[in-house]
Amino acid sequence: MKNRTHQEASTLFHILSHQVRLRILDELRKDEACVCHLQAVLKRPQAYVSQQLRVLREADLVTDERDGMLVYYRLTDPELERLLDNVLGPAGEPVCLAGCPCPRCQG
Repeated sequence: MKNRTHQEASTLFHILSHQVRLRILDELRKDEACVCHLQAVLKRPQAYVSQQLRVLREADLVTDERDGMLVYYRLTDPELERLLDNVLGPAGEPVCLAGCPCPRCQG
């Protein structure tokens, strides 16, 4: 993460203070994920997950890449990963969820 002004840091911490956005970032530090996988992890509707991803994307904390019908999200900054490691501990391994239709869980 670049050096930030106090205002930029305050905005970052405000974004990170939202529990669902923090859970999304925690999941993405394990591996990239599509919206359907994040829905399964969070047990939230697609519209809500997409809304939180939009906030994270606009803050340049995540980026997306389309692969056919799926959009995969991943963290943009290794410094953010280190911050999350310091706050939340090691990321752990990605998990496959029963009932999740994403290729990662089906493969």
